[in-house]
Amino acid sequence: MKAKYFEPFRTLAVILIALVIAFVIISLVSDRPLETILIFLWEPLATKGHIGNLIEMAIPLMFTGLSVSLLFRANLFNLGAEGIFYFSGVVAAAIAIHASLNGFLHPIAAIAAGSVVGALLSAIPGILKAKWNANELVTSLMFNNILFGVGLYILNYQLRDAKAFSSASYKFEPTALLSRIWPGTRVHAGLIIVLVMIVAAHVFLYKTKWGYELRMTGANRAFAGYSGIRTARVIILTHLIAGFIAGMGGSVEVLGMYTRFNWVSLPGYGLDGALVAMLAKNNPLSVIGAALFLSYIRNGADLMARLSDVPSEMISIVQAIIILLLSAEQFLKFWKNRMLLKEARKHG
Repeated sequence: MKAKYFEPFRTLAVILIALVIAFVIISLVSDRPLETILIFLWEPLATKGHIGNLIEMAIPLMFTGLSVSLLFRANLFNLGAEGIFYFSGVVAAAIAIHASLNGFLHPIAAIAAGSVVGALLSAIPGILKAKWNANELVTSLMFNNILFGVGLYILNYQLRDAKAFSSASYKFEPTALLSRIWPGTRVHAGLIIVLVMIVAAHVFLYKTKWGYELRMTGANRAFAGYSGIRTARVIILTHLIAGFIAGMGGSVEVLGMYTRFNWVSLPGYGLDGALVAMLAKNNPLSVIGAALFLSYIRNGADLMARLSDVPSEMISIVQAIIILLLSAEQFLKFWKNRMLLKEARKHG
């Protein structure tokens, strides 16, 4: 095997190790281990409805995974997609409730507003990083709490329907809702939007001057600066694009899956996006497979909890193992060194 195939192989090995450990845990916990494992592996794909559920969950994971992958590619450990995803959903909900537009313009306006707000909010930690070298991890995590608090205030005091039995907004105008694209499921037009964004991000990253500058800045900011790249501008631009994508994801999720805004806690998709980005090795096109895989095992765990005697929390162990092994730089590194040495001897 050539060294260039090492990272895909390493990711596959991590996934297999995590699944094997999950199967061992199931065998120890369940009274019917083989049946339970079969439920976990097969049920997410067993019916049209289950496949639809898998794709529905993958859509927001693709948005946030794509957003975080661009930041990680620029060597920016920013986890602010979580708060932006939530707050942009609030913005899109406000327009879906109060604006009066036709069925074509209404969702476009709501999604555009959420996306622009997401970009502007994301630019703040980007500017702090570019100008004053503030730690983007700290500032983005603090922004998550701020955006959640402000968003919850808007929900409770500006958008809340007093007639609802919970903390939920007024109903969205029907013209604002995204249409279903697969009859018999809740798969909506957001799938098309996110696939277009993934292709656009791939083209941006690998076919444009700005994408090259982003990759160079991520590889070595000091060297990129010496090469004439304005790294501060690159950092701010990356934050703007990532925030735009995360904001679009929150807006699409709200308009595609709900008729009211009722998130009273952070949905978690932003942090999940980091896992998707790690699985995808920060490659935009690979985000599709990574998001579908994460959605697959989560749906499998949920169905397993309902149809067997193993709780769905088991999947947290799988995710933790994947994160630990992917972030362990020394895992299987000896094999990579061996392949590089073999190739060097061959060409030497």
